Amino acid sequence: MTVFRHPVRIYYEDTDAGGVVYYANYLKFFERCRTEWLRSLGHHQVDLLAKHDIAFVVKSVAADYKRPGRLDDHLEAGLRLSHLGRAQLQFEQWVDRINPDGARETLVTGHVKLACVNLKTLRPVSIPDWLHSQLQPSDAS
Repeated sequence: MTVFRHPVRIYYEDTDAGGVVYYANYLKFFERCRTEWLRSLGHHQVDLLAKHDIAFVVKSVAADYKRPGRLDDHLEAGLRLSHLGRAQLQFEQWVDRINPDGARETLVTGHVKLACVNLKTLRPVSIPDWLHSQLQPSDAS
């Protein structure tokens, strides 16, 4: 899978006093996209936690805000797995507005690095082989 996308609708709760999407909410949209990507591969966060004692935690994040999102916008969060290590994943992520004519406008781009950790120790651990083999970095295209 080269690119994964997940729809997002903007509600009042997503906006700030200025009527635009509050900047930190884009990180929530990134998170939802990563969760749904993992689910699309057949892996649920709850199962990773309960059955395998592992979780993916954010190690670093950078975001570049280009345009504001607004109330009732139809957005789409996207991701591309850009690097896969033994205990880390790195994603390129973005949020686009889908205009009524179907045209896209990129609102935010970002890079997110995750670490696989053991829930009991909260220390980094290798991504299990059965999962690692299904997570392949995407082409740059």
